[in-house]
Amino acid sequence: MLLLLLLLFPLLLLLPLAVLWRQQAQGPGPSWLASLQHRVACGALCWAAAWQQWRLEQSTLHAGQRQQQALRWCLKGAQGPHSPLRGSTDMTTFRNHLPLTKASQAPEEESGEQLLPPTSKQQHGEASLQATLLGLAALNQAYPAALAPGSTACVTPASPWPHPLPWPWHALSQGSSPGAKDPGALLLEALRSPGLQALEARTAVELLDVFSGLEADGEELAEAIAAGNPGAPLPTRATELREALEQGPRGLALRLWPKLQVVVTLDAGGQGEAVAALEALWCQGLAFFSPAYAASGGVVGLNLWPEQPAGLYLLPPGAPLIELLPVQEGGQEEAATTILLAEAQEGQEYELVLTDQASLTRCRLGDVVQVAGAYNQCPVVRFICRLGQSLNVRGEDIGEDMFSEVLGRAVGQWPGAKLLDHVCVESSILDSSGGSAPHYEVFVALRGLRNLSEENRDKLDRCLQEASPGYKALRFRGSVGPARVHLVGPGAFRALREALAASPSAPFPPAMPRVLRHRHLAQLLQRRVVS
Repeated sequence: MLLLLLLLFPLLLLLPLAVLWRQQAQGPGPSWLASLQHRVACGALCWAAAWQQWRLEQSTLHAGQRQQQALRWCLKGAQGPHSPLRGSTDMTTFRNHLPLTKASQAPEEESGEQLLPPTSKQQHGEASLQATLLGLAALNQAYPAALAPGSTACVTPASPWPHPLPWPWHALSQGSSPGAKDPGALLLEALRSPGLQALEARTAVELLDVFSGLEADGEELAEAIAAGNPGAPLPTRATELREALEQGPRGLALRLWPKLQVVVTLDAGGQGEAVAALEALWCQGLAFFSPAYAASGGVVGLNLWPEQPAGLYLLPPGAPLIELLPVQEGGQEEAATTILLAEAQEGQEYELVLTDQASLTRCRLGDVVQVAGAYNQCPVVRFICRLGQSLNVRGEDIGEDMFSEVLGRAVGQWPGAKLLDHVCVESSILDSSGGSAPHYEVFVALRGLRNLSEENRDKLDRCLQEASPGYKALRFRGSVGPARVHLVGPGAFRALREALAASPSAPFPPAMPRVLRHRHLAQLLQRRVVS
């Protein structure tokens, strides 16, 4: 890292010139100094990304050694005179003395705290910086125009890039005013720039909220653009916005920004449904790129291939220490022995286990991955589901991936409907059984359908029985009642995400839950049911 800083030091000397120019520059349009600053940023990115790529190559070529170093780093905090691990860096001893724990789903208690996996700001910061630099370099290679001055806008207060971009790299993202926090102001600023090449949002579910809000507040936004609030009046652009909105949601992004190529969001769990809705409607025809997969508030997977199908991530071998726990057939709780990254087998499914120095806890994250390939000695994986997001009222154990697939199949049988969002609640959480058998309460947000008929509601339960023999048997015996489906109004899921983000134990970025365990969150949606 010292070598990198020495190489970048001459470039950093241009900072005072850039500041001076910003104070004295007059008139619209880019100047020679702005172009120079952008070239400096691109050059710095090339050097920094090349350094990070070399480090990644070395660590993935020697994954076993790198993970042993990560283990020694984790154990530094446990070298006290009475520690059972004192003086030991043996993996077997480490596993024997530190049993696996779970990131618990807290029971329904208004005062309950969710036990989150351990995190390390320092090491997660290093992984985040690596993910950001390598992700920017990969994006620049796949879509060079996306990093041109003024070609990118972020429409959410937080960026999809895991690490904030310091000078000189912040020049690569000039589409938004630094420090802007109001989502409406960010969207308005993006709408004033018809030449955007890349659109950014922290997560796909937040971008879904942005486009939903754009349709609801379109006329108000058009009036602000026409009146020049803020900036110069742009009546022609306001007319373009109105005309684009009149044609409906399908392909709206490309009508607003004809040069748009790619949408950048951060994958954080529970985002697949939102990505599918965006691709089918507002962002139809655009590529999606996630620079990393974030879990428990930190980066656990790197995406080096923006041109490949979405959802492939490299698990890096550095700190914090990542182990892989084979997923047992039938979901048995008897856990097998964990393995290290170099031992992963293609096609197999594993749960991620994370250990860091802060608490020295081997925590099962609940995130399940399937190995799709290898990068040197490290696995390239696809995230499948989260174990904590399964439904289980009578031992049937329907996982997040199965339920999402079944719900999508059922909604496909509802004429004109497009699924935007959903969550499930076990009836005991809402006390909604009323003397009947326990069942699922399903809350959905839809596009193209305003009312749910009883026939449509029944299709979900039939699809569940077709997909799960265990659920079908329980339904036949009457041990489980039919799933109840509720349509919620616009803004319901945005309110849910705001409530989730307000929790002091919420991870950053927040993963979207598909099964709610807290009554007050379920009741928030229950109050917004329209059909």
